[in-house]
Amino acid sequence: MLVNQDTIAAIATSPGNGGVGIIRISGTLVPEIAKQLFNKPLIPRYAQFSTFLGGDGGIIDSGISLYFPSPASYTGEDILELQGHGGAVVLDMLLRRVISLGARLANPGEFTERAFLNDKLDLAQAEAVADLIESSTEQSVRSAQKSMQGEFSTQINELVTELTELRIYVEAAIDFVDEEIDFLTDGIVENRVIKLLVRIQEIQKTAQQGRLLRDGMTVVLIGKPNAGKSSLLNALAGHEAAIVTDIAGTTRDVLRERIQLDGMPLHIIDTAGLRDSDNLIEKEGIRRAHVEIQKADKILLLIDAREAESDELLKTLPSHIPIIKVYNKIDLLNIDPEIKQTETGFSCYLSIKTGQGLNLLRQHLKESVGFNEATDNVFIARRRHIEAIRVASEFVENALNQLQINQAGELVAEDLRQAQMSLSEITGKVTSDDLLGKIFSSFCIGK
Repeated sequence: MLVNQDTIAAIATSPGNGGVGIIRISGTLVPEIAKQLFNKPLIPRYAQFSTFLGGDGGIIDSGISLYFPSPASYTGEDILELQGHGGAVVLDMLLRRVISLGARLANPGEFTERAFLNDKLDLAQAEAVADLIESSTEQSVRSAQKSMQGEFSTQINELVTELTELRIYVEAAIDFVDEEIDFLTDGIVENRVIKLLVRIQEIQKTAQQGRLLRDGMTVVLIGKPNAGKSSLLNALAGHEAAIVTDIAGTTRDVLRERIQLDGMPLHIIDTAGLRDSDNLIEKEGIRRAHVEIQKADKILLLIDAREAESDELLKTLPSHIPIIKVYNKIDLLNIDPEIKQTETGFSCYLSIKTGQGLNLLRQHLKESVGFNEATDNVFIARRRHIEAIRVASEFVENALNQLQINQAGELVAEDLRQAQMSLSEITGKVTSDDLLGKIFSSFCIGK
């Protein structure tokens, strides 16, 4: 348990007027604040109708009070929740009264941060709280719940335990090098490292799926003017999100649309047509298009199927971002819709006007990032989780190579230690104050 912590308070419900508004208070001053607010004894985990009093004895509001004593509470500290009417002014009056009694306004995510610091949640579970609130699909809600209940953490902890046991085995072999049995060449360690690597890679795939559920994929539409970028945006979005005309250069700014492909969030960005232009507004739109291109997960290069490709345009695109060439207007050439793989990537032949091939493109976008509609066993994951698992996988691979090629016990042990440290960052067993600050500052105040 943490000691000498300030008592914090915040409005826990969304801004604006509503039927009910909740103020949450956590810390050692909770009993004294409750005494001043409604002058009645607190009964743990019992909903009491209470009148909330101001400093002059007048009534600010009335509603339900709930008391959760330490340590059996969300934060691990004494918690008091005041459930009154949801008017913005009355909630502000009540919050100011609580602050006048010794509490201070909570920082973003501070309630959940205290839950983490008091060992009520590990870091992955704490992040899942925010992910649950921000979920935009049913699948992401279910996956966030799995992470919040500890399924992701359990799998990570099992890997860390196996790494610890392997390190002990390897380091013991180093210490007893004079024994008749060489524990590093008897196959036991090698088999365990191989199984561990397979397990890490399985979790990596599942975590990648969870990352897609949380963050989605950002797709930038580019091409020459009138290639069909805005039309494709409208077709994927299912409504008229962008203006479409026969006039080249209609799109001057960046247009953004968020849709779902069978549960996978997709961020579509329509950009100005890429061409040489003397128009200052169009030139600014083209500059912004290049900015968005650098941040894309995938680029859809729209090409009029009746025209020749522009090699000059391809040379301006970043080489590290996958590009799908989308040949539009195949209805004018009597070409069948298809997706085929080439030496440089994938090409999709479709007609946005008739809808031919659009489903092929949708399915390819999901398959290209490994998205699977079956999400029953998927937990929510963040980019930092993916990176930590990737680093751990690389260290375990290094350990396997050192074992198979050099039988270098010291290097094997060090690689396993580094893998263990990387995975421990996910649950917060090993972490920095900077990382904690970055994570919890993204939470809403009151959570």
